[in-house]
Amino acid sequence: MKISELRNLSREELMQKEKVLKEELFKLNLQRYTGTVEKPHMFSLVKKDIARVETILNEKKNTN
Repeated sequence: MKISELRNLSREELMQKEKVLKEELFKLNLQRYTGTVEKPHMFSLVKKDIARVETILNEKKNTN
């Protein structure tokens, strides 16, 4: 997801997006430990998206 798309979301939508991404990362970690990871490149992509969402949330918190 692009940073410009995230900036247009509200705080609640960002929090929901962060929750979904963390659940996806959890599922990927379960696959890692069971040895059935189909898309190993998704680990870094999901982590970067979580970091982007958290950055935008911090920016919104600091501007209020």
